This record gives sequence, structure tokens and C-alpha cells, in this order.
Amino acid sequence: MSRLTPPGSGRWRLALAVVLTGLLVAAGCGGDDGDSGGDAASDTTAADGGSGEVAELRLGYFPNVTHAPAVAAVQEGFFDDALDGTATVTYSTFDSGTEAGEALLAEGIDATFIGPNPAINAFAQTDGEAVRIVSGTTSGGASLVVNDDIQSPEDLVGHTIATPSLGNTQDVALRAWLTEEGYTFDDAGGGDVPIVNLDNSDTLAAFQDGSVDGGWVPEPWATRLVQEGGGHVLIDEADLWPDGEFVTTHLLVRTAYLDEHPDVIQGLIEGLAEGEDFVNDDAAAAQASVNAGIEAVTGEPIPEEVITASWENLTFTLDPIASSLEESKNDAVTVGLLEDVDLEGIYDLSILNDVLAERGEEEIAT
Repeated sequence: MSRLTPPGSGRWRLALAVVLTGLLVAAGCGGDDGDSGGDAASDTTAADGGSGEVAELRLGYFPNVTHAPAVAAVQEGFFDDALDGTATVTYSTFDSGTEAGEALLAEGIDATFIGPNPAINAFAQTDGEAVRIVSGTTSGGASLVVNDDIQSPEDLVGHTIATPSLGNTQDVALRAWLTEEGYTFDDAGGGDVPIVNLDNSDTLAAFQDGSVDGGWVPEPWATRLVQEGGGHVLIDEADLWPDGEFVTTHLLVRTAYLDEHPDVIQGLIEGLAEGEDFVNDDAAAAQASVNAGIEAVTGEPIPEEVITASWENLTFTLDPIASSLEESKNDAVTVGLLEDVDLEGIYDLSILNDVLAERGEEEIAT
């Protein structure tokens, strides 16, 4: 049994779709909802184009730069356009991968963009039955940022480091790295290097007031700790991975939904591919679009200098970088946050590879 997610009921924000029966609803109405530390916003549905009965797709994502291809696809209407006549899309957003994973397992949503360790947790909790990774989204974009009292790993002893939540992707990365460095820690905030779990926005505030000495956090929070908190990067996580590549965000789908609606998932991946093209082909336009999507959800945009700098630390790709998922699982096992689990079957890239073939691109193997 996995221990990445502590027991207890999860919270998630689920948007309610308004279906206008008997009316032809115009496509491309890309809306936004949810947050990465903010409040949920409006819901959006894709049109059925008057073609008769359509499926419903309840899709989750985070309004964050690590989910930029998904945010852009919502904002620019790529999902709505790709699924027009196939599915009505309801968007929901989440504060954490833990919440998104719980919503998926409770069948409150059908698919979600999510980080690696919550995906592993959902797979492990259901003995490999309930979920499948069907595409990659983002690689990179996580760092250990510290204050000026810490100039080397040797200076970490006695300094408190924050991560987003117990067992999340950055938390596992920090604990695995500290273990390799020979440091001790525990779940109660003790040991050589005390670890505390804080929402990313709270980590920034705590770093600014000196309550914590650093944080292993994803973008744009790593950049914000540097620019707004006066910190510096001690460890860029990309330096710890072969070729600097590791999965940050991928697309996770309920297996039952995938089996029942492969055409919907194909449309979803086609829309994601458009989002990937957009964020890779025109960084300035994509940053403006993603930031508008984030502002619509959270109530405020990311400062331009932050989103520009954090963008440079991210790679947007449909490749889920399967080798890094296996290593993330091994790290979670090593630090005692997960009992070993065989990840065989967690990927189903058949539809992704069909989409890539149609685009004249190489298939991706796991």
C-alpha cells in the first residue's frame, strides 16, 4: 500500500458544466478555473456542434507555468476545438497533485495534468488498475533555492527547508538528495535538515520573513524565491538527471474512461499537441496567454520578469520521459514514502503515438 498520500478525505474544486439543450453552442470559448494557491474560477464547455449525443470530459489542470501547454490549450480554445462534436469539456483546477489524484480516483474527474509522484501514488493505490499516463507535458523546472547563509550543501545542517507537501514530487526529490548527501530528517521536522511542508505561496512568505531557509519548489516559485526573496539556487534539479530531463507534468486518465472513450482522449491529446506547439513556437505570445489564464483563475498574473525567467527552466514535450518516473518511484521507496510497486502498465501511449504519426513525428516508446 502506498504511503505517498496520507489517509483522509481530499478536497477538490469541481466545476459544473452548463449544457444548453437544443442550442448550437459556439466552439472555442476557452475558460479557466481553479488555482495554484488561488480561488476557483469559471467553467467552460466545448460545443457539440449540433452533431447529436456527445461524451462528457471532466478535465483537471493547475494554473501554473509547469502546466503551460494545458493552460494555453484552455485559454486558446485548443481543447474545445479538438473535441468539438466529440465531447463537452468541464474544467477543474487543483491546489496540489494529491487533490487531483484523489479526485481522479473518486471519479470526480476523468483526466488531469499532474506530477509524477501523485500519478505513481494513484497507480499504486489501485494495484495498477485505475489510471494510465497517456502523454507527457512538461520537463524540468524545480530547484533548491536557499538564503545567503547557505553557500554549499555542507551549510544545510540546522537550516529548515520547505517543500509543497509530504510525498509530492519536490518533497521526494529533496529527501532523496539529502539521503545521498548523508543527512538525516524525519516527518516531524527533526534531523540534520528539518523539512516543513508549505503551500508554495506560503513558502515564499516564510522565506522572505526568515521562517524557512530555503525551499525545493517548482517554477515559477523557484524564480520567485530568487527574485522576490533574495535567494540563490543551490541545486538545479535538472543537474541531477541524465541530459537534464525529468518529468514534471504529464496527462493521467482514468483507465475506465480511456477504454470507453478513446476518441475523446485522442481529441484531448490533439488539443494538447496544439498547446505544445504554441508554447514552443512563440514564447512571448504563449507567456502572455498562459499568464492571462493564470490571472483569470487566481486573480493576479505572474510578474512578467518571473514568468520569462521561469520559462527558460522548462521544456515542453509530449514525451513523458518514462525513465525518470521509474527513478522517482525508486526515490520514494528509498526515503520510506512508498512501498515498492511495479509500474508495468502505467503507460498507454498508443493514442499519443497515433497522433504523432498523423503529425509526421516519431513515436515515443516507454
